[in-house]
Amino acid sequence: MERQQQPNKKKSEVTNLPNSKRFQDYGKYAGMALQMGATIAIGVWGGMKLDEKFSFTKPPLFTLIFSLLAVIGSMYFVIKDILKK
Repeated sequence: MERQQQPNKKKSEVTNLPNSKRFQDYGKYAGMALQMGATIAIGVWGGMKLDEKFSFTKPPLFTLIFSLLAVIGSMYFVIKDILKK
């Protein structure tokens, strides 16, 4: 018995999405990830600067608070953007 070879399909045929739509989705989610990372980094940086100014060394109170607020805020905006579809 011989096995029949199936013709090679391009990825765009497999996923049923045109290439331009897939690249738009990649760009959208990559932009969300960069925005999330930048928001968290700014929150941590701001908290560290406030800890230096007010001499909180143990625990670094402002760093903890601002990093947590940045994570919550960035998650809120990502969920809001995803549900906006």
